[in-house]
Amino acid sequence: MRDLAHNSKNAASCSEMVGAALPRPMWRGIPAIWLAAALLVLVGGCGSSPPSPSAQQEQAKPAGPAIPPEIQDAADKLLGSETQVLLFGDLAKTGKQEFLAANIVPKTPKNDIVGTIVTRAVIAEKEGDSWDEIFRCDEYLKNKNGYLGLTPIEPITGWRLQYEQDPKKGLMLYLTPVKGTADAHVLPIGVEWNPEAKRYQSLDRTYEHFLSESPNLSNVRSMLR
Repeated sequence: MRDLAHNSKNAASCSEMVGAALPRPMWRGIPAIWLAAALLVLVGGCGSSPPSPSAQQEQAKPAGPAIPPEIQDAADKLLGSETQVLLFGDLAKTGKQEFLAANIVPKTPKNDIVGTIVTRAVIAEKEGDSWDEIFRCDEYLKNKNGYLGLTPIEPITGWRLQYEQDPKKGLMLYLTPVKGTADAHVLPIGVEWNPEAKRYQSLDRTYEHFLSESPNLSNVRSMLR
């Protein structure tokens, strides 16, 4: 019944449009077939318009998992209130809960660098009732044992962050220093969980072997290219 009423309303409005488009004095002398064709064109344009493609995509886009308040609070304590939690769960495949959070640089006309640009990022692990920071990316790349191998000697204010979840290895980070504009010749620094050392470490340029940390930047051996 609702559809019938809706269609009747549309038909009435279409009739009014036909009357407005073809004033009564003009009907005289016009062949009936022409009037019928005009009526079909006007009626075909009546009714509700279909949703735009962008609206359809917005409706079809699945919502991401809600961030538990406990994790968001812990991330805010580590990086401040403008912190976005990117991943959480058993990220390192160790059975412990972790989260990856970052301060993301918003996109602007001046910031047209492809990818996710961050100023700081952390990985935290839940230990008992608290969350412990086990990896930090700010001006340098660090863990509790020191500076990670390949960390740039000069401080970096922005990083392009890429990450993926390997079914066996767990979380894999790729961090590329950004200085003004992205340099295609700078290779990203790979960071993964080392199950033998039981901490996140950087990888060599083959992305196959872990590099040890250094307590001093002078021994980091930064090789970005």
